Amino acid sequence: MTVTIKTFDRLADAANALSSERGAHFFGGGTLIMRAINEADPSVQTIIRSTDPALQHISVSSGRVELGAGVTMAAILAERELAFLHPVARAVGGPAVREAATVGGNLFANSPYGDFAAALLALDATAQFAGGFGQRELPLEEFLGRRDRGTSLVSSVAFRRPPTDVFRFHKVTRVHPKGISVLSISAQLPVASGRIAGARIAYNAMGQTPLRAKAAERALEGRPLDAAGIAPALAVAADGTAPVDDAIASAWWRREILPVYLRRLLLGAVHT
Repeated sequence: MTVTIKTFDRLADAANALSSERGAHFFGGGTLIMRAINEADPSVQTIIRSTDPALQHISVSSGRVELGAGVTMAAILAERELAFLHPVARAVGGPAVREAATVGGNLFANSPYGDFAAALLALDATAQFAGGFGQRELPLEEFLGRRDRGTSLVSSVAFRRPPTDVFRFHKVTRVHPKGISVLSISAQLPVASGRIAGARIAYNAMGQTPLRAKAAERALEGRPLDAAGIAPALAVAADGTAPVDDAIASAWWRREILPVYLRRLLLGAVHT
């Protein structure tokens, strides 16, 4: 198996090559693509790389966060202003993996991987593209639903910076602290006058890609974050999900434990 490697200084040139060359795949941190190469995946014929510094750009202001697609989990952990994302980044593998795993790569990870992508979904992030996708920017939810339709090069993601104590994350795994997800839950829980106003909840490993828990979000609207207030959301926690059976857990088990861990997260009874 012969693989050609092409490196470009500019993201735009890398994007053009990615969209025009047969069997081309973008190399970010390599945690996904190197596995495919080691397994002699015949679909990988050309590796596209870019040294464009925009890929490693981190911008944090009082109201907005922008992360280059090449930003690693380790870089996120080193950024004090991104402390709300530290539990998510820390949940992605061990130290060696976090030095390589990137924000952009996690968007393309299939279940049960993709914890960081689910967190971005809960944060209502948008994905920006360098080319080859037909649009400059897409809501992340829309992108995740169509990411396999054609070739795209994600250049960055952006989202509103959540107020303190509004964002929550919990990962359920059989091997602590760096095991693969049984499932993970990310939630943005704004409260106005003691009641939820505009919750966003996302799951990983409850479908082929990270997905919104829209039924639970609707059930929480206008309700307090107490045992009685969250009961309707727990009753519909698994609505719209489609978990699979794999070596980590069965689909049945994932559905069974989801309300348990959603309850703990909503009540603040889990430590991230």
